[in-house]
Amino acid sequence: MFAVYAAAVDPADPLSCLGVGELPRPSTPDEWVTVRVRAASLNHHDLWALKGVALKAEQVPMILGTDAAGVTDDGREVIIHAVLGDPAAGRGDETLDPKRSLFSEIYPGTIAEFVRVPAGNLLDKPAELSWEEAACLPTAWLTAYRMLATKSGLQKGDTVLVQGAAGGVATALIMLGKALGFTVWATSRDEAKREWALSIGADQAFETGARLPYPVDAVMETVGEATWDHSMKSLRPGGRIVISGATSGAMPPAQLRRLFFLQLEVVGSTMGTIGEFRDLVDLLMRTGVRPVIDRVLPMQQAAEAFSIMNEGSVHGKLVLTLG
Repeated sequence: MFAVYAAAVDPADPLSCLGVGELPRPSTPDEWVTVRVRAASLNHHDLWALKGVALKAEQVPMILGTDAAGVTDDGREVIIHAVLGDPAAGRGDETLDPKRSLFSEIYPGTIAEFVRVPAGNLLDKPAELSWEEAACLPTAWLTAYRMLATKSGLQKGDTVLVQGAAGGVATALIMLGKALGFTVWATSRDEAKREWALSIGADQAFETGARLPYPVDAVMETVGEATWDHSMKSLRPGGRIVISGATSGAMPPAQLRRLFFLQLEVVGSTMGTIGEFRDLVDLLMRTGVRPVIDRVLPMQQAAEAFSIMNEGSVHGKLVLTLG
């Protein structure tokens, strides 16, 4: 079958490891369901796989991709939940299963003609969502939803700061934050990205590290070391940082005195549950909010899409389609 896959791993030259073409259908559990993929979206997780961070050399070739929407053999139009985990092992939360994984880590990923998934990982795709929009949701948008709706402790009218303004999760955080009734501020070193944040709904946008008009109730962090000091200093007493990534580095000074004296909270967040995914889709249906798509390319042009993502010039999501 046609697939986009990691043919090797190389931290120095990940794009050289990308394979696009025919692969034998990989083995999966017999009871899993086959989905014919209509659209799949890219995430930085796919680049991390090619770099050998999310994938080991002995696991290749491995079909890439965590996100997709498609049609089952019986004609059901579905969105695929990317988390492979046992809720019972995570005390009701599959993201807390110690053995949980994402597609393309242990089992084949979603950027292919077909993907096989557990039946419990399928959500009905609303007719109001296009294939491309649906394919954007399972990783970046679900991650953002869990951060805001489950982990942040925010109430309507509260102010949230989104560090970084143009990535997939940051874009979703800004748009979902407004949909959930929060005042949303965003930061970026780049003026064009600050303008982008305002164009998709941010109430204000500031240069990274800038002094804010007043302390915020929560900060959404995906950047890490480069913004950590600003995140800590931007919180009101009792405020909370929710962190789901550390793209600029994972070892900033902890600032323990500030943490305990102001009774701040730091909360980790990864992906989301199938229940949170349903709630996210319901929110989109109620509010009319839709993922921002940078561009859509045929799956055969995956190398171009990966190159664009690697350059970091994306606003919104990159989507690959297969007719």
